[in-house]
Amino acid sequence: MDIRRVTRAADVIDAETLFDGPARPEWAARFLAEPGHHLLVAYRGVEPAGFVTGVEMTHPDKGTEMFLYELGVAEGHRRHGLGRALVTGLAALARERGCYGMWVLTDRDNPAALATYRSTGADTDEATALLSWTFTTDSVPEP
Repeated sequence: MDIRRVTRAADVIDAETLFDGPARPEWAARFLAEPGHHLLVAYRGVEPAGFVTGVEMTHPDKGTEMFLYELGVAEGHRRHGLGRALVTGLAALARERGCYGMWVLTDRDNPAALATYRSTGADTDEATALLSWTFTTDSVPEP
């Protein structure tokens, strides 16, 4: 297994079968253009087998932490330590970049994700709640 930090939109497109849907080149380029956005892809041979994305978040009185945005491993490559290796790789990158911590949200009924995150040293925070807003594309102004 080879884990690489992806910096080109073309490499994102090459790994798009790992995502929930097709990767859009303009969105991939925008994601990668941000200095605090990170994408690691795990390869088995030449085949993309898994990925993790992270976003650095900085607050004026707290410093910078890493948000583990998404982790995905292709069906045929699961349960072989790929997810753990990707999370560990992102955590190492977060430390390198001076982050004081890393966090992720996942569903309580996702035992594979919970086991993967816990196997890398993550703790469950029972005191927090996730609240979210959903915007339609026509209600959000273009950047």
